[in-house]
Amino acid sequence: KLHSDLDKGVGSVKYTLSGDGAGTVFTIDETTGDIHAIRSLDREEKPFYTLRAQAVDVDTKKPLEPESEFIIKVQDINDNEPKFLDGPYVASVPEMSPVGAYVLQVKATDADDPTYGNSARVVYSILQGQPYFSIDPKTGVIRTALPNMDREVKEQYQVLIQAKDMGGQLGGLAGTTTVNITLTDVNDNPPRFPKSIFHLKVPESSLVGSAIGRIRAVDPDFGKNAEIEYNIVPGDGGNLFDITTDENTQEGVIKLKKPLDFETKKAYTFKVEASNLHLDHRFHSVGPFKDTATVKINVLDMDEPPVFSKPMYTMEVYEDTPVGTIIGAVTAQDLDAGSSSVRYFIDWKNDVDSYFTIDATEGTIATNELLDRESTAQYNFSIIASKVSNPLLTSKVNVIINVLDVNEFPPEISVPYETSVCENAKPGQVIQTVTAADKDLSPAGQRFSFRLSAEASNKPNFTVHDYRNNTAGIETRRNGYSRRQQELYFLPVVIEDSSYPVQSSTNTMTIRVCRCDSDGTILSCNVEAIFLPVGLSTGALIAILLCIVILLVIVVLYVALRRQKKKDTLMTSKEDIRDNVIHYDDEGGGEEDTQAFDIGALRNPKVIEDNKMRRDIKPDSLRFPRQRPPVEDNTDIRDFINQRLQENDVDPTAPPYDSLATYAYEGNGSVAESLSSIDSLTTEADQDYDYLSDWGPRFKILADMFGEEESYNPDKVT
Repeated sequence: KLHSDLDKGVGSVKYTLSGDGAGTVFTIDETTGDIHAIRSLDREEKPFYTLRAQAVDVDTKKPLEPESEFIIKVQDINDNEPKFLDGPYVASVPEMSPVGAYVLQVKATDADDPTYGNSARVVYSILQGQPYFSIDPKTGVIRTALPNMDREVKEQYQVLIQAKDMGGQLGGLAGTTTVNITLTDVNDNPPRFPKSIFHLKVPESSLVGSAIGRIRAVDPDFGKNAEIEYNIVPGDGGNLFDITTDENTQEGVIKLKKPLDFETKKAYTFKVEASNLHLDHRFHSVGPFKDTATVKINVLDMDEPPVFSKPMYTMEVYEDTPVGTIIGAVTAQDLDAGSSSVRYFIDWKNDVDSYFTIDATEGTIATNELLDRESTAQYNFSIIASKVSNPLLTSKVNVIINVLDVNEFPPEISVPYETSVCENAKPGQVIQTVTAADKDLSPAGQRFSFRLSAEASNKPNFTVHDYRNNTAGIETRRNGYSRRQQELYFLPVVIEDSSYPVQSSTNTMTIRVCRCDSDGTILSCNVEAIFLPVGLSTGALIAILLCIVILLVIVVLYVALRRQKKKDTLMTSKEDIRDNVIHYDDEGGGEEDTQAFDIGALRNPKVIEDNKMRRDIKPDSLRFPRQRPPVEDNTDIRDFINQRLQENDVDPTAPPYDSLATYAYEGNGSVAESLSSIDSLTTEADQDYDYLSDWGPRFKILADMFGEEESYNPDKVT
């Protein structure tokens, strides 16, 4: 209520209100000054309002007093319940935790005024979740209330928490939230086999390394706490089997380490131990975290292939052994209960296997061809054995046959076969050490002996000294040798081996006499050196040889220049011939065309020189012009042309084309004179040219020319 001292109660004063909420939340009576709330207030929305009031004269509208400011404060009442802004909550705690183990802290918020009364004082309590958990009423910290809570018994817990204001007194407002608590796993349980004995049946044909069975120990823990390691306890059968852990299923996978054989042993028994990999020292007092079970494996009999008595067979045979000789045998047996017969055969892979045969029933191996150790020293092939009752069941074994050497080759001298001796050699001087080689496979300790042949033992030139270590020395037996008397000596050396039968050979060594200096260094072994004057130095010999070489070079160059000069002259002549041929090859318009070639050559017989060689081809040899007797009858041109035609047809040096030199003239002083109609002394009417058509296609043009002129002659009477 507002009141001014100037207000006498006669209605002359008017009260006004302005500020927060004026007219909307609060209103004022203009006459009395009473302030009223026109709607409900919420402290949590706005805790106070600042207003201004003034008294105004009703008549003059002028303020009677200065404007005054005042605050209206909203007084709190408990109208808001506590709220868990972060709820619902999720928490976890390890299983087997002690009482009072911290789990989680919850917090509730009350919007009421904490400074006024108990409206905002919150107290926490558990409505659901006892007796497993407890909560601090003031702080909201949740803790375990029971010891040894086991995850394997119960893993999930849902706890309902209440927050109540007014200090928890009657009439206070309350809010709730849910806390989901999970017990995390610890390794508090050892693995356990569900049964003490596991029975497995395994075929004896199982492959080494294959899985033959699975066993499993149960661990109620989770994750890495449930990881199990399996081990075979040393004992019966432990060396034949192995066990590993399947990481996905935590099962023990039993694998085969060695092959099984029903006929050898039908059953195996061993123990398997299962233990945890990750142990928790807090639970050692509970007991050992492992368990043991017995595994019994029964081996099942299977139809198996035959088994050879050895993993590999090695045999020996001498070369050149007669065909059909038995050199050994292989043996295979069927070890199954119902023993079956076995058949043998060679596993053919190449032609080498055809050198041997095998008896299908007995397994004996014999030679099928003659063997040669020098060609092939060892044979390697496979023998296959199969059961008669089941031919598909086979086994294979390798057979190695070594071919033994027979002493069939004599020893021979190793290189060199040629040596030299100095002219000034002394008696007993070793000029060459020789060794021997044998194509046979020499056994250890074989010895070779060396000696001279019988015919050479009596000659006083050289001897052979056997050193008894498979070498020998060629020694001189005389004082000095002369190349002028004998340049070469041939020494037959006999070599014998120590094998049986003894083989020997005679090898001829060539010994050349050479000129040496006083130290025994060879100066010359050439035959020509014998005839050189004594005392001629090596430098003089080289100078003489150089002079000879220079003279030979000069002679060769001189001959080459002469040949080149002749060749150039011949090429010049050939070029002239080519020019004439080019002119002659031009085809003109007939006899009336005299511009294509020099017609004077046909009219002047003097142009052709006597005894001149043909220049249109390369002559093979000098050929003189053949002289023919003149034709007695000037009109008998037919015989003359036939003779020349025959000569040129059979002449191998004639070119394959007509030549002016061939058909132009008979020669100087010819009775027939020129064959051409040019400057002819006789008239055409006196000649009959019908015979030209009988000479063949070569004279067809000539026959047509004379035939036409004859038919065109106007003086001829038909």
